[in-house]
This record gives sequence, structure tokens and C-alpha cells, in this order.
Amino acid sequence: MKEKIHPAYQEVLFIDSTTNAKFLCFSTLQTKETEKHEGKEYPVHYVSVSSDSHPTYTGSAKFVDTEGRIDKFRNRYKTK
Repeated sequence: MKEKIHPAYQEVLFIDSTTNAKFLCFSTLQTKETEKHEGKEYPVHYVSVSSDSHPTYTGSAKFVDTEGRIDKFRNRYKTK
């Protein structure tokens, strides 16, 4: 590998801005903000959606068929 061309690989604190959940991950992301977490200072990056707030992972995803599209499709293409 060539020297001095790769960004620094460091631990970054990611914070979900919806639920305020925090998790550490290694990344090459460079940020100016820092925050203390578990007694150590980390660069911080805010994310809008993480596994803590995503509807698929939290189980709050709901399918709503307000216009009856499924019934219209079934009626149109049902076998006679």
C-alpha cells in the first residue's frame, strides 16, 4: 500500500437523530464535532435513520391499502 494516501481509519460515534441512539463503528469519516461516550472522546456523525428507528427493524411498518388497489388488481386479472 502507498503511504499517506489513505484517510484515517478511526472509531466514529453515530447518533440517530430520531431516537438519540448511539453506536460506535470504525469509519474513515472525518468530522469536526466530537462527543464524549463512555469516558472517551469520539468524532460524532448524526444519521437520520438507523436500525433503531427504521420501521422495518422496529416492527412498526404497516401496509395500508386505502384505495383498494389490491382488490382492483385481483378483479381485473382473475381467471374466468
